[in-house]
Amino acid sequence: MNLTRILSIVFLLAALAVGYLLYKGIDDAMQEEKRIARIEARVIEKLQMLREAQMAYIAENKEYAGSWQELKDFIKNGQIHIVQKTEETKLLDYGEEEITISYDTLGAVNVQDSLFNERKYPDFNLQTLNVVPGSGGKTFEFFADKIERGSNNMVIDVFEIRDPAPVNPERRANNNEKALKVGSRTDASTSGNWE
Repeated sequence: MNLTRILSIVFLLAALAVGYLLYKGIDDAMQEEKRIARIEARVIEKLQMLREAQMAYIAENKEYAGSWQELKDFIKNGQIHIVQKTEETKLLDYGEEEITISYDTLGAVNVQDSLFNERKYPDFNLQTLNVVPGSGGKTFEFFADKIERGSNNMVIDVFEIRDPAPVNPERRANNNEKALKVGSRTDASTSGNWE
């Protein structure tokens, strides 16, 4: 075997090794992105569930739940009242309309049966509702309070539920500044930052 043939085989093996390492590096990065996307989708689903629970809580109690225990107790034992709204429009003599709105409470349904039924969330587990998916057992940061806004110091209810340890490195930047969250500590918002 001459030197040219030996070098050709060595370079061929080296090229195959470099090609495999490039493929493996790209494949690993793509798999990591898919893993992060799957975990974030589960986190977003939980945040949407928690938003629904807080919205139902404020509708019934005129303020947001102040703790995980309050929110879980409401989901387990609370009820949502079914209200029928009817409007009656009466035409007055001078061409104006008079609208009379009446509300009738038809009954109530259990919060868990209404918002988190098996058809909508087949794997719903109240005990782990506050646990962040893919975090190893960490719970969402929970904040609920009343704040004053505007020049007339109007008091508004606010809440924020936030992922304390994002799996996405981009969301961990600047002390988890872009962590997935729903609500706001400073505004009357129920939006999620993924929307």
